[in-house]
Amino acid sequence: LAREFLPGSAAIMVPHTDDGRVLFAVPWHDRVIVGTTDTPRATIDLEPCALDEEIDYVLRHAARYLTRDPRRTDILSVFAGLRPLVSAGSDSAGPGEDTAALSRDHTLQVSRSGLVTITGGKWTTYRQMAEDTVDHAAVLAGLDPVPCSTRSLRLHGWHDDAGRFGELSVHGADAPAVERLCASSAELGRTLHPSLSIRMGEVIWAVRHEMARTVEDVLARRTRALLFDAEAAAASAPAVARVMARELERDERWIHDQITRFGDLAQGYRGALA
Repeated sequence: LAREFLPGSAAIMVPHTDDGRVLFAVPWHDRVIVGTTDTPRATIDLEPCALDEEIDYVLRHAARYLTRDPRRTDILSVFAGLRPLVSAGSDSAGPGEDTAALSRDHTLQVSRSGLVTITGGKWTTYRQMAEDTVDHAAVLAGLDPVPCSTRSLRLHGWHDDAGRFGELSVHGADAPAVERLCASSAELGRTLHPSLSIRMGEVIWAVRHEMARTVEDVLARRTRALLFDAEAAAASAPAVARVMARELERDERWIHDQITRFGDLAQGYRGALA
């Protein structure tokens, strides 16, 4: 949603909604992100879409805490994901059953043959999951214990004073180089869309330095355009495709295909049309 629904820097956490779940409203750049829901799914989709009842649930509960009641037409982007929940026996939850009580923690299993399997967990604990898995495997293999080297390893782009670069600060230590690229021409300095602060130079940077090879790579992954505003991201796709085609030496057919593919993807993120 637009930031006007939750001005200021404080987030909101509602510990108990009508069905006993947790609701969050968090300031995020110049937006506010609201969620979440928890619905069992019988199928696994490559591009999961939020259900209509899930969108209505979030809007209904968020209206009690935001500055005004959000409507479908106020949604800038709506997105969903699938997460694995580890359960066993009678704790299993099928479609239509409650999953809120199932653990979000990861679980390690070691088979009789010595195969180490890790299940559950979430993206935000990926490093700890990897450490636990490798440590178990090392014990099974009879290797000498070695301290985990990723415990204090900085991610690429880490910087302790990147905030001075404004919106480009998301690039961390790369921000100065991205800023210089954006300042190198009027074309690269302009924003993709009036509703987005992402500049065309960031598209070039993504292609040259971050292995972006499709419009979706740029607008959904290297930048957050699709999550910030699905309509604006879709409107930006033609210009992004043409700039990328020039960098990657692609033809008009590629441009047309990329615009079409991203348009189809963005359709599922438009809350008003979900």
